[in-house]
Amino acid sequence: MVKNIASLLILGVVAAVAYLMLWPVPIAPVAWDAPKNYGYTDQYAPNMALANLKTLSIGDQHGPEDVDGRLENGQWMIYASTQAGYILKINPRDNTHSIFSHTGGVALGLQFDATGNLIVADAHKGLLSLDGTTGEVTVLTDTTDDGSPILYADELDIAEDGKIYFSDASTKFGAKAAGSTMAGSLLELMEHGSTGRVLVYDPADGSTKIVAEHMSFPNGIAMCPDDTCILVAETGTYSIKRIWLKGIRAGTTETIVENLPGFPDNLNRGQDGRYWIGLTSPRSEALDKLAGKPFLRKIVQRLPASMRPKGQNYGFILAIDYNGKLLAQYQDPSGSYPLTTGASEIGDGWLYIGSLGATELGRKDISRESFK
Repeated sequence: MVKNIASLLILGVVAAVAYLMLWPVPIAPVAWDAPKNYGYTDQYAPNMALANLKTLSIGDQHGPEDVDGRLENGQWMIYASTQAGYILKINPRDNTHSIFSHTGGVALGLQFDATGNLIVADAHKGLLSLDGTTGEVTVLTDTTDDGSPILYADELDIAEDGKIYFSDASTKFGAKAAGSTMAGSLLELMEHGSTGRVLVYDPADGSTKIVAEHMSFPNGIAMCPDDTCILVAETGTYSIKRIWLKGIRAGTTETIVENLPGFPDNLNRGQDGRYWIGLTSPRSEALDKLAGKPFLRKIVQRLPASMRPKGQNYGFILAIDYNGKLLAQYQDPSGSYPLTTGASEIGDGWLYIGSLGATELGRKDISRESFK
């Protein structure tokens, strides 16, 4: 009897080891050098400026990823995307909301264009245009000119000439195929294969071209002054990149913010040259330690999801100028408003805070803030 039990135990151990060593996983990890994480120190020293946010109701929805707004009859109306693909129209004066549209996918970044239509980056559907009055959905593009599918449309910004620059965060781990935006992002970050890219859609001719590729989960997108360049939040490298579009530096990329203490997500233009960035979560010590160990990352990927590195609730929003100078940083170490994706400054004196998991839309009064 004892021998039988011992044999079963040995067999179980062998099976477990074989599983951890050999079971197929969808990732092919690439070794890279993660920068040393100094955490929340020096210019990123903790504060409570993001605690106790005012909130607006989004009903039974969750995850107000991104926000834009416009004046309607002299009154600001707020539009927010949600994880379920709904676009909500919110009246901040009386805290009421209604469903403006449903994309049929997962709505992420959004922005009104010059004609009043709402442009949406949908992780399942591609780049969409929503009629500014009816909310009717039109697919602008879901493939590039070379025929490659857009698997993870994430964030966008619109240039003065009408061209729409947007991120395709992963060309390998599409949000729909992975089961969710979070699942797709975790696979891309665990592999670190840098399969993401930045695209541009030209409404004048319907073309969709590649601006930059081989990026590690490019996320937030924002135009520079005079549309000479774009800023890109590269989540996988904890950095903000600047890609030049015009002039003698056209086609080149440089890092203007490096070694952030968290994962940068959305990147939105604000007032007076400000750019707002959300850090969804602090960096993972385990993930950084595994950066140069692709074989171990495969083993970790075979573990139950509950045992793999995951995000932590910690609120963090920062503002920079287009050269990367830090102008402001708001934190809430308690993470009471979870997984902050970004912030939108639409002109009404409030900063609207996006989130992957919140059941309300947070906002902060910045009308008396001094930015230097």
